[in-house]
Amino acid sequence: MRVVICDDSALFRKGLALLLDRVGVTIVAQAADPSELTALLEKQPADAVILDVRMPPTFTDEGLVAATELKKRFPALGVLVLSTYAEGALAARLLESSPRGVGYLLKDRVDDASALRDALERVAAGGVAVDPEVVSMLFRLRQEESLADRLTSRERDVLRLMAEGRSNAAIARALFLGTKTVEAHIAAVLTKLDLSQTPDDNRRVLAVLTWLRMEGTGAHQNRDR
Repeated sequence: MRVVICDDSALFRKGLALLLDRVGVTIVAQAADPSELTALLEKQPADAVILDVRMPPTFTDEGLVAATELKKRFPALGVLVLSTYAEGALAARLLESSPRGVGYLLKDRVDDASALRDALERVAAGGVAVDPEVVSMLFRLRQEESLADRLTSRERDVLRLMAEGRSNAAIARALFLGTKTVEAHIAAVLTKLDLSQTPDDNRRVLAVLTWLRMEGTGAHQNRDR
């Protein structure tokens, strides 16, 4: 198997190359950033690439963007993205943009050379390889998106104001609603978020936590009713 490694850390690239060499994986090239990686692949065909999710210049999602572009440019190429942290939202973006021949693993688990080789072989064959912890996060993400889908636009407005710490009366003033109407919306929110079996104070706290998680994943956005 022929593999290219892309990571801004030369030390990490060297260590990963030595690790994979032990299990018969041939490292044909190494790159420090996505642009160098693309140039190398034009000259040096490979079965798969390994790239970090956060790379120069902004260290945000360059690796993820590069993975998507690589799959468009080289459809048969297996792309394995490595991340220091389990980030369900980033993994979801990767899988949604390229549902075949991609993988998302955590860096602290790549010390198992055989498992890493298996993941590379899987993505090179058009399959998917995702770290178990990230899989769990994806399930939670989908659940939160499902919860967000249950809420009407007005109920999401109420939940957002609850997250800001506003009282029922303050929410009513902000939305130009009666207090009883706000109470009805809050009751609907708590029921739809499956929080109906806990004390009222705890229910509000749990509802706010749910909103904050949805805000972090974008699950509450772009859902007009």
